[in-house]
Amino acid sequence: MANFNWRTINIDLLDPESPANFSTTSLAPALASVSASEVQSLSSQIKQLLRGGDSESALRGALENPPYGGDAAAKEVHLATVVEILQSIKQSEMSPMLSRIYGSDGGVEVLDVLMKYLYKGMSHASQPSSASTRSMSPQSTGFSQIHSRGGGEGGGQAMSVLLSWHEKLVEIAGPGSIVRVMSDRRTV
Repeated sequence: MANFNWRTINIDLLDPESPANFSTTSLAPALASVSASEVQSLSSQIKQLLRGGDSESALRGALENPPYGGDAAAKEVHLATVVEILQSIKQSEMSPMLSRIYGSDGGVEVLDVLMKYLYKGMSHASQPSSASTRSMSPQSTGFSQIHSRGGGEGGGQAMSVLLSWHEKLVEIAGPGSIVRVMSDRRTV
């Protein structure tokens, strides 16, 4: 008998239905590419709705058309549009609006996209912007003034708005929305 250690054979490689032989590319859905100009035109249409006073339709329009297949610039433009919409809605209107969206067709998916934008907005608000590091002014004391008085470029106010929306969204959609967003491979 040969001196062969049977314990070292990876039997999963021999099984055709094994997860080791499974292509993970089929897990991520195919995404249509979106150009920055398309996102910019959608953004202008949404802002027109917002200026017209129809904030719920503006929010719904922004959330129903996320640029999953867009480049970084397109995603940044859309993020800025969504955050602008969220900042324009009064706090007393949040819960009724989210309840109406949740009760409508496709409402759960729309609120999941909103959760994605809330997390992305929070991650951007916590990072120092490159504009603030470019505008450093050396002081006569030898220290550099990095942020203006009041904590920077208004990031605290944006963070407060995003956290308020997060609280209301979890009240309406439940913690399942957080789990779905964290496990979704599509990013906004």
